[in-house]
Amino acid sequence: VPGSGPIWLASYEPAPGGEPLPAPLRQSAFVYDNALAGIALIACGQRDAARRIADGVLAGMSRDRHYHDGRLRNAYRAGAIPNGPVPLPGWWDDASKRWFEDRYQVGTATGNVVWAALLLLATYEATRAPAYLDGAKALMGWVDKDTFNADRPGAYIGGYFGHEPNPERQGWKSTEHNVDAYAAFRWLARYSNDPRWNTGAERARHFVESMWQSREGRFAIGTRDDGRTLNGGPSALDASLWPLIAIPDAAGTWQRSLDWARTRHAVNGGFGFKADPDGVWTEGTGQAALVLLATNHADVAGPLWPLLLSQRAPDGMLFATPEKRIQTGLSIGPDSKTEDFYYFHLPHLGATAWAVLAATGWNPFQPGGCRANCAATTASVSGPGNGLANAPNE
Repeated sequence: VPGSGPIWLASYEPAPGGEPLPAPLRQSAFVYDNALAGIALIACGQRDAARRIADGVLAGMSRDRHYHDGRLRNAYRAGAIPNGPVPLPGWWDDASKRWFEDRYQVGTATGNVVWAALLLLATYEATRAPAYLDGAKALMGWVDKDTFNADRPGAYIGGYFGHEPNPERQGWKSTEHNVDAYAAFRWLARYSNDPRWNTGAERARHFVESMWQSREGRFAIGTRDDGRTLNGGPSALDASLWPLIAIPDAAGTWQRSLDWARTRHAVNGGFGFKADPDGVWTEGTGQAALVLLATNHADVAGPLWPLLLSQRAPDGMLFATPEKRIQTGLSIGPDSKTEDFYYFHLPHLGATAWAVLAATGWNPFQPGGCRANCAATTASVSGPGNGLANAPNE
């Protein structure tokens, strides 16, 4: 994207020689993907490029068409950000003569807000510009105020689904989201004596600890919609891996989660999203490579590098999966009638960013990427010097 102003990067590109992207993805820049991309750029020393994405986050917070409380949407329209309200993705349907917006994209998932805060914290560390620290405080202040639910097990809920002014509250509690929240709250506590940050970190950590299934040696993905009942059936790779690098002082207790991932999520030389997967999830394979490096299993991570490189599309991004489509076993939102959350064989910003983080050995949950002042179990081994660390140029 030419220029130097705030931007959102498109999450997906059409597959080479394939069909155009479906309408809901055509202009969509997901906050999670962009946060990862910004952190990956910082890991590669491309601070100015990362700032453009971080500035996009600040614009999304401060120039929403309706909300003024510090939240973000799950996605924005890709490209340079114009003056005025930050545009959301959508599409015109000729048949009905109507403008449509995706209900998930206009909503607010707690984990996505937290990842944006992690980007702002990383950008603050790289630049020392106060606006980024202030932005992270505002985002996590919204998370703390609007998403904590004290019903046992107390935790930060999934967020909100659908359009303003009355989006639907999502009462389920996610292990993944609370891992993210712990990391961001702990990071903020380094810079501020505000008691919200340590309290928030303790709440999130207690929930993550309660999700550890010691008999199986894995983490449950969270609770059901009531926020109390354990959702113990599904297994998600990210929930199995992220605690090991986001909460490194407890990683020794949770090492068996690596065995679970290698036993239940391994597929075709890589890793899949769900247990007994139907194909490789490139993003998760990058996550696994980073966590294996961080936990002193570089030998196990070694075979993952050629697989990741094999997923590079002509535009430089990595395909989300080598398969036509893979299942996650999850639903997009409360109005889904089936498990309709899939990944497709499309060049994907998030998959690319995780591969870059793995190749640089950069832990996105920790200040400085855990290159200094980190616990012994954190990432300090660089990846393969094979080009994966060449982050995409926006």
